[in-house]
Amino acid sequence: MADKKQGRNAVCGQLQIAFDPPKKPKRNKYAVACSFLASLASILLGYDIGVMSGAIIYIKKDLNINDVQVEILAGILNLYSLIGSAAAGRTSDWIGRRNTMVVAAVIFFVGALLMGFATNYAFLMFGRFVAGIGVGYALMIAPVYTAEVSPASSRGFLTSFPEVFINGGILLGYVSNFAFSKLPAHLSWRFMLGIGAVPSVFLAISVLAMPESPRWLVMQGRLSEARTVLKKTSESPEEADLRLSEIKEAAGIPECCNDDVVEVPKRPKGDSVWRELFISPTPAIKHIVLTGLGIHFFQQASGIDSVVLYSPTIFEKAGIKSDTDRLLATVAVGIIKTIFVLVATFLLDRVGRRPLLLTSVGGMVMSLIFLSIGLTVIDHSDGTVFWAIALCITMVLAYVALFSIGAGPITWVYSSEIFPLRLRATGCSLAVALNRVTSGVVSMTFLSLEKAITIGGAFFFYAGLAGLAWVFFFTLMPETQGKTLEETEELFGTFFKWRLTLRELKAKEKNNNAQIQMATVPAVGS
Repeated sequence: MADKKQGRNAVCGQLQIAFDPPKKPKRNKYAVACSFLASLASILLGYDIGVMSGAIIYIKKDLNINDVQVEILAGILNLYSLIGSAAAGRTSDWIGRRNTMVVAAVIFFVGALLMGFATNYAFLMFGRFVAGIGVGYALMIAPVYTAEVSPASSRGFLTSFPEVFINGGILLGYVSNFAFSKLPAHLSWRFMLGIGAVPSVFLAISVLAMPESPRWLVMQGRLSEARTVLKKTSESPEEADLRLSEIKEAAGIPECCNDDVVEVPKRPKGDSVWRELFISPTPAIKHIVLTGLGIHFFQQASGIDSVVLYSPTIFEKAGIKSDTDRLLATVAVGIIKTIFVLVATFLLDRVGRRPLLLTSVGGMVMSLIFLSIGLTVIDHSDGTVFWAIALCITMVLAYVALFSIGAGPITWVYSSEIFPLRLRATGCSLAVALNRVTSGVVSMTFLSLEKAITIGGAFFFYAGLAGLAWVFFFTLMPETQGKTLEETEELFGTFFKWRLTLRELKAKEKNNNAQIQMATVPAVGS
């Protein structure tokens, strides 16, 4: 009897172990540190966006330029960054992710100095051309590197770091504007722009402490180095082995190849990345390209850069006339953006991508509508309408908060994790290019749009685009939370029917887990 009782207890103990949910692993500190350092690259874009919002006030006074020149100056860096982002994909595949970050830092450093020492409009535009290439490199490489070193359990948290640093850069730019606003006009904007060289120095130094991406190392056949990095950035040795196995499979390296250095199979002739992405893509790749590019388009088409870049102009229209007061109000915008993007980093892996994104974009639609109403009321009133001024300021802060908690970070997280390894660098490079084109168009047309259909009409227009974005995200974008980068590809290919695919995958996973659990429980009589 005692033996049978012990046997039953042993079985119950094994059943409890088999069916108890796994404990949530602690965040890997080494992976967090690597992602933190890589994301410093994103400060470059954020600083330029933030600082230009105030610098253009003094550039316009000092260089006597018109509104069209202001629009071009403010938004052209986004188009120049296309050159950097287009080149970054191939560059990072050639020299590695780490070295590409050094390239980004050096180019932006030169561009910032050129802008700081500019003597006229043409010289200033050349400086923005150079800085734009550096920004393009940084924007593409930071999320790719972060996604490739992150374990699946915390990839959303870590891959949102670039957006955190973009917001941090914007806040630094706003603070720089306020700090140098008391200088003479011919000095203030030069200090604002020139000081941007400092973050690029920190980025270049930080690369010395970072390992190379394990996925890039595998693509070069350097398995021993990749294994070392994966052991440091994974939650357990078993996860490191699993990640290495999946990356080897994606790279076409046989499972049995475990030497320190192996030869990577060459891709068949004509089997180019561009062909696979656009000429003869599979249904899964079509779906990935559509969503990967679509989320970047709608992120910018909803008007975030108009709000961030022209916030002093918006506050002036709302009734704040003093330059100092307007710049101080923009600092509040930067603080709100930074706080809420930090909140988002802790929610991404708990709540999931879709719930945050849909909540974020739905709230953005409403805040843009109310901002439009407030600005329209002020525009058609002779006196000061205090409730409308308060509404406009509140809605600007609400809009940037809602953007930062969802649409801002999730765009970079999502696009960096859905492209397969063989297409990731080029796919993300194209997504960043579209992001910058859309941002450039929005930035370079806002003042003209405001004159054509009023500032209230301009934000009604952005609200409509944000509404279309919500429909696109709801119907076409699967949830990727908790999936490995290699598993994510399985969710795509059925477009509007992706929910059915997800249910089938969950049922399959449940059956596999049940079989594993049954296999671990021995027969009671044995």
